[in-house]
Amino acid sequence: MRPMNAVPRIRPLPPLLIDQIAAGEVVERPASAVKELVENGLDAGASRIVVELEEGGARRIRVQDDGWGIEPEDLPLALARHATSKIGALEDLERVATLGFRGEALAALAAVARLRIVSRPAGRAHACAIEAAEGRIGPVEPAPGPPGTTVEVRDLFFSVPARRRFLRSARAETALVRQWLEALALAHPEVEFRLLCDGRERLRLAPGDARQRALAVLGEELGGRLIPLEREFAGVRLRGFVAPPAACGSRSDQQFFLVNRRPVRDRRLAHAVRSAYRDVLHHERQPVHVLELQLAPERVDVNVHPAKLEVRFRDGALIHDLLRDTLEQALATARGGHPATAAAAFPAWRPGGCTPRLTSPPRFGSPRPMPRSMEPPRRRHLGRRRRPRGAARPPARRTPLGRPLALLRHTWVLAESARGPGDRRCPCRPRAAALRAAQGPSSPPGGSPRSRCCSRPSSR
Repeated sequence: MRPMNAVPRIRPLPPLLIDQIAAGEVVERPASAVKELVENGLDAGASRIVVELEEGGARRIRVQDDGWGIEPEDLPLALARHATSKIGALEDLERVATLGFRGEALAALAAVARLRIVSRPAGRAHACAIEAAEGRIGPVEPAPGPPGTTVEVRDLFFSVPARRRFLRSARAETALVRQWLEALALAHPEVEFRLLCDGRERLRLAPGDARQRALAVLGEELGGRLIPLEREFAGVRLRGFVAPPAACGSRSDQQFFLVNRRPVRDRRLAHAVRSAYRDVLHHERQPVHVLELQLAPERVDVNVHPAKLEVRFRDGALIHDLLRDTLEQALATARGGHPATAAAAFPAWRPGGCTPRLTSPPRFGSPRPMPRSMEPPRRRHLGRRRRPRGAARPPARRTPLGRPLALLRHTWVLAESARGPGDRRCPCRPRAAALRAAQGPSSPPGGSPRSRCCSRPSSR
């Protein structure tokens, strides 16, 4: 037991503990492990990726690809920390174009699970395998296997029981794996993806073009309703698909952002989409979109999150305004030029509009005018029409709810009526006066509680 007044000494941590701490940042759950392994397969030029899960990935994860594989002499280095073939200098990190670049995913998995890699490069007669567990790396041995690389992860977090207790149910973990697999599939529509859970096929995405892959992920019922868009401005290319307001629902898991073929989560991009939909979509409904940004790697920093889930743009305000204005014009163009108002957004959208290819530059830094949907209708008659002499005056327009003043939270209408609190034309005042006259002078000045006006507070 350390004395109370003893000063704690600084000491280096053991290598296994260092790897387990690093694994906590890279591998949070089975979906994180699948994401890292699938990204390695995509960086290896794979055209077909198969993911197999048992018990949601907590017991077994197997990812097989048909990429160019790993040479036998490089297999031990693949399990070493910060060993990679994708970057070699700081300049490479600033313009990295691959999904993975740190070289720590396999080492992190080997620290918290039992890992086995079987790889066969193109031109080799047979494959080679290597195993690792708790930081100990085994020898390289010949093994049977198809061309490509197969990574098998067993007993995830067996060496860190506290992390394993924080995993969710097998169904929830499988849903997270599928969500990440769909996001990666949207970024690479030319690659075939399969997902098998406990021996049953849960997902199969055949290779195709971007529209076919978007329909396969978002749902075939959006076949005639997706709005394609494409725009390029200031070196930034934006393309993708959005759904009309009538096709949007309450689910928030159908929103995908891709930056240089990398799925990301960015609050600035999400705010731009919500701003574009704010006049045509109820606040309880969620947009549906697949949006991809392509720009020079030097203009985006992908090394700002341990799991590479977030990015940082050098021109964040420009990209925000570009995305917002493009979506606003695309939604208006797809409706045939009619103003996109909140009342007109709920009827079913009629397909058949042309693809909006917008060429006007976005409004950067300028004050945003009132949307055309909020402007009052303009009267088209040239002069004031006079009523013929002796003609009867037309009846006044009845407004039972009063004169509208404002719209609150896209739902409530604030109106002003002629009869407000304390109005002398309140219908209960004559009844109250007759009741006071019947009671005589002995009644109190304020009258009984029932004799007072319902719209005026008590004078006491």
